[in-house]
Amino acid sequence: MLNLSSSRKGAVAEAEISAALIRLDLMVMRPLCEGGRYDLVVDIGERLLRLQCKWASRYGGVLTTRCSTSRHTPHGYRLTTYTADEIDAIAVYAPDTDACYLIPVREVAGCKAMSLRLTPTGNNQAEGVHWARDYELRTSLRRNWGVEL
Repeated sequence: MLNLSSSRKGAVAEAEISAALIRLDLMVMRPLCEGGRYDLVVDIGERLLRLQCKWASRYGGVLTTRCSTSRHTPHGYRLTTYTADEIDAIAVYAPDTDACYLIPVREVAGCKAMSLRLTPTGNNQAEGVHWARDYELRTSLRRNWGVEL
């Protein structure tokens, strides 16, 4: 999968995230039109979550994912981040761990990227670290949205 284009990586991430949500017995829906701010909608019972799907790359003990989008417009190249008005969370697929993660938008609003740590830091720092285990799909759904699976 190393030679995939960014659009193919996005397609793989979306498919893997969809499959993981379906395996959790959740209803997954896709918008009919391309170009919106969210890729998937998941029914968690009392509400619908709008998800933007992303691919994460591993660098040592850290997964890194972009929390922004870029496109060419008539006014030039434009880089934008996501807000709670547009999405509820960024759903991430990491091929190196073969796992999906769910990051609430409030934790990444205005950020270009986020790192999820898989292994302890070299200096044993723990404060302010975003541990990947805390964002695993099932864990994040329970912790952030009260979904019991």
